[in-house]
Amino acid sequence: MSELVTAAADDAGNSPAPEPASPRRGTITGAIALALAVFLLFPIVVTDPSTTSIGFFAVVFMVAATSWNTFSGYSGYLALGHAVFFGGGGYAVAMAARDWHVAGGWPVFALLPFGGLVAGLIAVPFGLVALRTRRHTFVVVTIAIFFIFQLAATNLGFTGGTSGILLPLAPFSAANYNQSFYYVGLGILIVTVIVSWAVRRSRFGLQLLAIRDDEDRALGLGVKTRRVKLTAFVISAIPVGMVGGLYFDFLGQIFPQFAYDPLFDLSIALMAFLGGLGTIVGPLLGALVLESLQQYLTQTFSSNATYLIAYGVLFLAVILLLPRGVVPSVSERLARRRRRAASTALEERDAKVAGSVAGAAR
Repeated sequence: MSELVTAAADDAGNSPAPEPASPRRGTITGAIALALAVFLLFPIVVTDPSTTSIGFFAVVFMVAATSWNTFSGYSGYLALGHAVFFGGGGYAVAMAARDWHVAGGWPVFALLPFGGLVAGLIAVPFGLVALRTRRHTFVVVTIAIFFIFQLAATNLGFTGGTSGILLPLAPFSAANYNQSFYYVGLGILIVTVIVSWAVRRSRFGLQLLAIRDDEDRALGLGVKTRRVKLTAFVISAIPVGMVGGLYFDFLGQIFPQFAYDPLFDLSIALMAFLGGLGTIVGPLLGALVLESLQQYLTQTFSSNATYLIAYGVLFLAVILLLPRGVVPSVSERLARRRRRAASTALEERDAKVAGSVAGAAR
């Protein structure tokens, strides 16, 4: 196992860092507390419904990007089928609310864990099939399974087909409608980030990193690679299913073309790449920036395609200027700056010592 840890730690950009010094830990804790305060106060300070709806959608995609990164970022297997879990969770909540005659609002929110459970159950056979392949073939298989689910939702009667399903209207006032959904999404986001962080720092996370670095070597060192990958795949599906149910409950209806949207998979992958694949903060930052930008451009220009142009320009800029993503690239530059400052300070100290010695010798 020591070889496994060494293999996982060989990746300089994403390897577990040694225990940080106390000042740095205090800085990180302060930054987390500040970010949490900002997110908690956002819908209270900002009351404009258009702006709070942007905040809600951003939170949903922050959950999705973080969950996707928990599997793809740590294992190196790039999945383009998480819309299956998003739509599966959405349909599970919608059908449960319809068939069990659940009232709108908080009773539907209570169904969100059920949506996550259904997404996790879908991930088991999905993963058993897709994870029999490696890397590039895995990407193709996830896309194929995604289209199978999309066609099934369109043609099966219990999903409502192209007519979709209407969800019960939430009995919230217009002033608090967005706020209630936002805080439920924020709760899911906090739990998702904690799970991702716990996975990243665990022995299980080291096994995922070893698979990403060299799967054959990890297998030779005793890692049950297929079991580890499947477990991470299921873990990543559950939060996506929950926010899928929340998302379509917010909209009040669900249709196959929106539940199983290929742009969803491309978006969360782009968000993780933009912020920094395999990091904790990267997918959060990427989702916050890109989804907020998309919603703002859509509301401002009344176009569903304008944000794609901005996506392309932003992605090209990151690839050219920050090829590893924002968080890793900025961290590396700050570390180089600190090393240069430390080296300069050391040289100045040595020069002073040499000058003092020379003066004493005279």
